[in-house]
Amino acid sequence: MKHLKNKVLLITGGTGSFGQKCVETLIKTEVKKIIIFSRDELKQFEMRNKFPSKKIRFFIGDVRDGERLELATKNVDYIIHAAALKQVPTAEYNPMEFIKTNVYGAYNIINASIKNNVKKVIALSTDKAANPLNLYGATKLCSDKLMINANVYANQFVTKFSVVRYGNVIGSRGSVLPFFKSLLNKKFNYLPITDKKMTRFWISLQDGVNFVISSIKEMNGGELFVPKSPSIKIIDLAKALNSKIKFKIIGIRPGEKLHEVLCPSDTYRETIEYKKYFIIKPLIDFKAGQSKKYYKNSFGEKGKNVSENFIYSSDLNPHFLSVKEIKKIIIKN
Repeated sequence: MKHLKNKVLLITGGTGSFGQKCVETLIKTEVKKIIIFSRDELKQFEMRNKFPSKKIRFFIGDVRDGERLELATKNVDYIIHAAALKQVPTAEYNPMEFIKTNVYGAYNIINASIKNNVKKVIALSTDKAANPLNLYGATKLCSDKLMINANVYANQFVTKFSVVRYGNVIGSRGSVLPFFKSLLNKKFNYLPITDKKMTRFWISLQDGVNFVISSIKEMNGGELFVPKSPSIKIIDLAKALNSKIKFKIIGIRPGEKLHEVLCPSDTYRETIEYKKYFIIKPLIDFKAGQSKKYYKNSFGEKGKNVSENFIYSSDLNPHFLSVKEIKKIIIKN
């Protein structure tokens, strides 16, 4: 992680699951300073006690507040934008609150970064932003588009913007694994299964953090990075937790997808495949020759165009985890 040496990083929403693991990883590097920007003082207090490092500084603030962001981003080299409202049902009942945080918040990050000459900004997205069915996904798609198209200003300013999109994170807050575990701890005699066919991508929190950090190094600005991850069947996850427990099919929730999609078929013309990840190029060229830069990474590996109507979804993924493999991962996490 030499690209982080003596750099100042700011993480929005830094007290969340991703931020916690990211800080745990970054403090072991030669990074100069890590700024945690979030609005919950209790979580910051707890995190300060958890990571008593002189490298870490805490900023109370909300991404809705552009002026506060401008102050927090002074002398920052890289930004990891992880702040977002994420609960699908909550978004449907509180649409404008999600728009204010997820859309206007991204816009404020862009403006503050350009004003303070931040070198690189990478935003965290979600599978729900690919062909969104719900408001949360729609706000994240809008956020992604804002970030990617902010590179239109690349000829005028130094800041580059990119996005990382991945699926279900093992053990993160709101994911199915801790939910199932909580039910088993409460001695439930069954586990609720949305649909026997339901599948999800599976990536560990550490792998997600590592992918974001490596994407900061690789980014040229305008790319949407997608890691290659294994898939699981939700019913296999339940079996891995307790092979004897009964299941109850409860039906799919409004706005919920049966399978996760990370690279939609509509974007196959822009999708470039590497050994361990995909890149989705922007729809427009921000400057002459920019498109060529997406076809080669820092390791000298050359990317290739995917086939016509290619789709990267959890049900069509060639790599599925068995119940036995899922058990081993659960033990580690």
